[in-house]
Amino acid sequence: MRLGVLDVGSNTVHLLVVDARRGGHPTPMSSTKASLRLAEAIDGSGKLTRKGADKLVETIDEFAKIATSSGCKELMAFATSAVRDATNSDDVLARVRNETGVALQVLSGVNESRLTFLAVRRWYGWSAGRITNIDIGGGSLELSSGVDEEPDVALSLPLGAGRLTREWLQDDPPGRRRVAMLRDWLDNEVAEAGAKVLGAGTPDLTVATSKTFRSLARLTGAAPSGAGPRVKRTLTAAGLRQLIAFISRMTAADRAELEGVSAERAPQIVAGALVAEASMRALSIDTVDICPWALREGLILRKLDSEADGTAFVETSAELAKAKGDRR
Repeated sequence: MRLGVLDVGSNTVHLLVVDARRGGHPTPMSSTKASLRLAEAIDGSGKLTRKGADKLVETIDEFAKIATSSGCKELMAFATSAVRDATNSDDVLARVRNETGVALQVLSGVNESRLTFLAVRRWYGWSAGRITNIDIGGGSLELSSGVDEEPDVALSLPLGAGRLTREWLQDDPPGRRRVAMLRDWLDNEVAEAGAKVLGAGTPDLTVATSKTFRSLARLTGAAPSGAGPRVKRTLTAAGLRQLIAFISRMTAADRAELEGVSAERAPQIVAGALVAEASMRALSIDTVDICPWALREGLILRKLDSEADGTAFVETSAELAKAKGDRR
C-alpha cells in the first residue's frame, strides 16, 4: 500500500511517500520538503499570521497533489508544535480543510512522543530491552522510555531548538553569557522530566531521534547521510560539550558552511545542542545511538497496526489509561 505522510512542523513541511505493509519495512519512494518556519509566523497574541496560514495552505495543497500523482492510497496529514500552540489553530485547520480538502490533524505532545518511541522500538527490536529516547524538534522536546511498544513514560516539553533560539539566543553569534544562562535554565527545566524517565527504569539502550541529533552527531564525526541508514551513528556527551564550545562562537552563516548543517537549521543548532546536553545530563546518559526512524515512521507503523487490529489510530489519554488498567 502506498501512503503519504504530511508532517507540518515548526520549521518545515515534509511529505514522505512510502510503500508499506504490516510486518514489512516501509520503503521510502519520495521525499518533498518546504521550509515555512511557521513558528516564526506566530504573532504577539499567539496566532498564526495570515501570511503564515497562506503559505501553509498553499504548501499543503501542492503536496497533496504530489501525493495523488505519486499514487498514494491515503494521505495522513499531521501538525506538531507550531500549529498545536497557535491560539487560532482551529481556524487554521478549518481553512486547510476547506481550501485543500486535507484533514490536517494536530498531534498532542504526548502522542508525538509515543509514536516516535514506537518507531524506535520497531527499528531496534525487542532484544534492545528498555529503551530511553530523546527527540528535539523546533518547538518541543520529547522524552520516552519503555520495554514494550507503548512507552511507560512519554513526555513533551516546550523546549524546541527554534523556540529557544527566538527566546534566548537572538544575537548572532549568541555570546558566552547567554549560552551559559540558557544552559543553567535548561538544567532546571529538564530536571523533573528527567527524574520521571529515570524512575521508569534503567535503560538498556539510549537513543536519540530528529534532524537536530543527526546534525549534532555528524558534526562530532558520525558517518554522513550518504552512508545509509543502517550505519551505526552515536553522539557522546563529551563530544557534545566540545562542539557547543566551538559552534556557539560562530555566526549562523559560518555554521551553515559546516557539513551536516543546513542553512535553515544553522541559526538554531546551538540551542538544539544545549537541549541535547541538558537532556543527556538529566538522564545520566553518556552516549546515544542515532535512530534513523522517528515520528513519520511511527505514524506509518501505527496506521498499519490500526487497520489490522481495529484499534484507534492515535489513542486518547483516557483510552491509554483504560488499556493499561485492563492489562493489570
